[in-house]
Amino acid sequence: MNRYEFVNLIAPFKDKVFRLAKRLLISTEEAEDATQEVLVKLWSRNSSLDNYNNVEAFAMTMTKNYCLDQLKSKRTGNLQIVHDNFIGKEPSLDKKIEDIDNLNWVEKIIDQLPEQQRLIIQLRDIEQYEFAEIAKIMEMNETAIRVALSRARKTVREFMIKTHSHGIR
Repeated sequence: MNRYEFVNLIAPFKDKVFRLAKRLLISTEEAEDATQEVLVKLWSRNSSLDNYNNVEAFAMTMTKNYCLDQLKSKRTGNLQIVHDNFIGKEPSLDKKIEDIDNLNWVEKIIDQLPEQQRLIIQLRDIEQYEFAEIAKIMEMNETAIRVALSRARKTVREFMIKTHSHGIR
């Protein structure tokens, strides 16, 4: 596979690789480094990439593993999922403030979820992967993915209901 074929192969998902790395590593610079590292590893395997049914899932798995290794090596426990692409039709200022507050609460709740649930929420709700693709990336079966996602969403929902029903902030 030549360089141009390789670029055409990875072009559709290289931004997803970066976004996943950014969500896990937080730092833009570290995410760029992780993305570059994954792409270099893919390039080094370019002759065998045709053997993979889903190169994108393979790349996302590599990204997840690389980022988790980086986090473990730094012993940082501050994984954070940031959802900064919220777009609306110019709501009122108080609605904007309320939305930002709610988003901050959801981020805080997600930060407290187990690592596996955080990754599954990232891949399903933010990156919009199908359950089969997530199962390959996470090396789990689809039923386990659905259960973990359901539990994560339930935790977020219950905390938000509790927060808004009792005014705890």
